[in-house]
Amino acid sequence: VQLQASGGGLVQTGGSLKLSCVVSGRPFNNLHMGWFRQAPGKEREFVARISRSAGSGAYADSVKGRFTVSRDYAKNTVYLQMNSLKPEDTAVYYCAAKSILSDEYRYWGQGTLVTVSS
Repeated sequence: VQLQASGGGLVQTGGSLKLSCVVSGRPFNNLHMGWFRQAPGKEREFVARISRSAGSGAYADSVKGRFTVSRDYAKNTVYLQMNSLKPEDTAVYYCAAKSILSDEYRYWGQGTLVTVSS
């Protein structure tokens, strides 16, 4: 499975960005998808996830109400819409995938940098 993330950039506090992650190499509808991030000097943390059917999702408390995860089956793409961005959202954002038989995310994208200026 190959994951290609994009959409990062520099934005001011309160602004918005939409990250994309294109998936190839395995049927997209067989994969649960997640977004994670790693800020400088910190460990990688969970941000959001969406089930393979898009029937359920979950968010970290720190982004709940501001971020929305979605997926487009026609484009084999998962998105992370980020609104009301804060400086503490600055991080490298990674998309990840796991099969329906796996408990862990085995496949990872290369990351895309989001920088929120104050």
